[in-house]
This record gives sequence, structure tokens and C-alpha cells, in this order.
Amino acid sequence: MAKYLLLKHYRGAPAPVNDAPMDQWTPEEISAHIQYMNDFAARLEKTGEFVDGQALAPEGMWVRYDGEGRPPVTDGPFAETKDLIAGWMVIDVDSQDRAVELAGELSAAPGAGGRPIHEWLELRPFYGESPTITE
Repeated sequence: MAKYLLLKHYRGAPAPVNDAPMDQWTPEEISAHIQYMNDFAARLEKTGEFVDGQALAPEGMWVRYDGEGRPPVTDGPFAETKDLIAGWMVIDVDSQDRAVELAGELSAAPGAGGRPIHEWLELRPFYGESPTITE
């Protein structure tokens, strides 16, 4: 088994097919999207492939150590909006192929009008994990 991080971005990579920003969705569309995510996670819990996941608010700050006895710096650099992470999920799967399969399925979460958003997800193996690559 190898752990992978699935990162959802507010913006990033090529535009998804259903490119209406979430702040323009109806409450029902947002609820349907969240339900899809919850159902996906629940299914992976049953197979033992779900580790954890959370949605993140768009607000945040950068923090840096600025030397002994000095307070941390909390000003800049600022990421572009497209770089902000909307949420994440950790999966533990048998192979890289399975991780890609699940990421593809997760990218079909519904968006505006209930249509799949086909969003790009960043898929990253945990450092030091050796995923099984199948051909």
C-alpha cells in the first residue's frame, strides 16, 4: 500500500469543463458537491483506502521564522488565487494506477447545474513511499 495526497485547488491547471466558480453556485449545487465528496470518502472507508480529508477556507497566511526572539513573519509572499488549496484527501492504495483511477473519479464531482466539473486534482505520493506501478 502507498499513501497519496489528492489536492483540490481553487484554481489551477487548465480550466475545468464546468468552470463556474463555487461562489456562483446555488446552495443546492454546493450541497450536491459536498455530498459527492462525502459519499466518495465513505466508499473508500469501506475498502480501507481512505485515510483522511478536509475542506479548507480560502483565507490563510504565510508564516516564516524570523530569528531567535523575534515573532514569526506573517506578511507575504502571497500565492496567486489559483494556487490556493481548497481541500485535500489522503488515500492508501495498492498502486499508482488505483490512485490515478480514484483521482479521476473524484474530479467528476458535480458543480454548476449538477454537471461534473472535471477539475484537475494534484496527485502526490507521500515522500519515502514506494508505490507499486502496474503496467
